[in-house]
Amino acid sequence: MEHTGYDAAGPAGREGLADPGGRAAGRSRRQAGRGRRAAPALSKVPEATVLFWIAKVLTTGMGETLSDFLARVLSPVGAGVIGLGGLVLLLRAQVRAPRYNAWLYWGTVAMVSVFGTMAADVVHVVAGVPYLVSASVFAAGLVWVLTAWYRSEGTLSIHSIRTPRRERYYWTTVLVTFALGTAVGDLTAGTFGLGYLPSGVMFAVLIAVPAVGALLGLNRVAAFWTAYVLTRPLGASFADWAGASTHHHGLGWGTGPVSLVLILAIAGVVGLLAVRQRADALYAATATGPAGGEGGADGPADPSAAGAAEGRARHAAPEPPA
Repeated sequence: MEHTGYDAAGPAGREGLADPGGRAAGRSRRQAGRGRRAAPALSKVPEATVLFWIAKVLTTGMGETLSDFLARVLSPVGAGVIGLGGLVLLLRAQVRAPRYNAWLYWGTVAMVSVFGTMAADVVHVVAGVPYLVSASVFAAGLVWVLTAWYRSEGTLSIHSIRTPRRERYYWTTVLVTFALGTAVGDLTAGTFGLGYLPSGVMFAVLIAVPAVGALLGLNRVAAFWTAYVLTRPLGASFADWAGASTHHHGLGWGTGPVSLVLILAIAGVVGLLAVRQRADALYAATATGPAGGEGGADGPADPSAAGAAEGRARHAAPEPPA
């Protein structure tokens, strides 16, 4: 049977039974290796913290400039082959992973960013489809995917990504948002004539709307996906402004150097996220015993239970269902 990466999080332990003498706890510890009741699997998507949004914006900008750089150096076809191959490899590894891993998750997001940019550019440059049309098609596609996801699963919350089907819906949605954001960013900067910097400023203002709306009572899932779509044209507009020539109202730094700087910045942020993930796991390991109780003198903490505690810590305030 193929491993799908959705193993049980660990032993659930025996809860809710009063045992002043501790006999049940002792029996549970002795039987820890002989059969454990499965706990719910953890979400494969990280919590939407400040570092999450910083990493997301950086990956959008990197995907824009790296896609342009590869297309110029290798040819659009060669760049497309590399982008598709990298996406398939990382996405397969992400789906097969047993739980959230910061480096793997954000590596997959980065490749989705690169390939999503290529997809939108191919539709416009090769097929000759205007950005207004492609943006409308991608927007309709996003609505269709989200609707199908909600009808199938009853939620769009990122904290519910615990099954292969939900993860497939999630990554399909992410890919469409990147293609949509690329088309919208090029539409405002090029077709509407705003330019890269004014477009970036406009999207920076727009992305504050769902953030404020969430504070005022807007559904948090709706606010999340609205902001998620807007991060794409936000990051891409500023990245294009930095990489474009001065003749095109950019800073003239070049897409190659800008891509390199953004990759290093992404690595730094993801490194911080990985350190936080490891610290959460260590903290949970010191507090969780081998049978779901307290650790310490009774024995070392169980890694699976620690993983479950880590998931509970990271998702202590889950989004309400959409």
